[in-house]
Amino acid sequence: MRTAQPRHYLMCRPTHFDVVYSINPWMDPRKPVDTPLAIAQWESLRQTYLSLGHTVETIDPLPGLPDMVFAANGATVIDGRALVARFRDAERIAEGPAYLQWLREHGFADARTASIVNEGEGDYLLAGEWLLAGTGFRSDPRSHAEAQEFFGRPVIGLTLVDPDYYHLDTALSVLDEKTVAYYPAAFSPGSLAVLQRLFPDAIIATDADASVFGLNAASDGYNVVLPHNATHLIEALRERGFNPIGADMSELLKAGGSVKCCTLELRSAG
Repeated sequence: MRTAQPRHYLMCRPTHFDVVYSINPWMDPRKPVDTPLAIAQWESLRQTYLSLGHTVETIDPLPGLPDMVFAANGATVIDGRALVARFRDAERIAEGPAYLQWLREHGFADARTASIVNEGEGDYLLAGEWLLAGTGFRSDPRSHAEAQEFFGRPVIGLTLVDPDYYHLDTALSVLDEKTVAYYPAAFSPGSLAVLQRLFPDAIIATDADASVFGLNAASDGYNVVLPHNATHLIEALRERGFNPIGADMSELLKAGGSVKCCTLELRSAG
């Protein structure tokens, strides 16, 4: 029997959401963006978390930072310690200090900005005792050693090779401490071999699942919130004893983000 564990999340309302630049293949400034719809989809996601008994806090969105809604990129928080993102792209650099300030003002005294490019939970996913760490498009591989020293947990480097899946959280989802789902084509041959060795019972996503960002999901160990149109993945989750909950994040996908991108987990000490 799978058991849901209460989560503590940080989110950022997409008040200023727009696509005015392109830093990943999903972003096309020529396509219209419906900001009120993005807000409605985000609010529905927030309400879903609350209905599941999770704690959701919010950080104030800042003008001029349309991607700040993607709170997962802001930091990695484990055991009450926060390693705040150092973004690769100039358009997002100012998000880092905003997240650092919020974390310090809300009880995370042991918070500091990464020294090397590191895009938070976009590329760092905790799976049991291991910290799975993506690289290839955003986070610098040298940041893996920095994260290991900071958190004192073994870091498993994984190389992404498809620019459509530019962050680890677009190609892999941690479902519980021992179970993950991932899209094999997003990884280098060596990294795929590592995943097969570490997680022989993983759920394998199809091309169709990946293309709708089905792996950009948030799990509490039982309930898995994910894009509603990842139909094969939803059925696979159900067969494995999880409770999939579909969400419509289509407007936020225009900027290359979905459920997990909007969700930073705040893990306290102990």
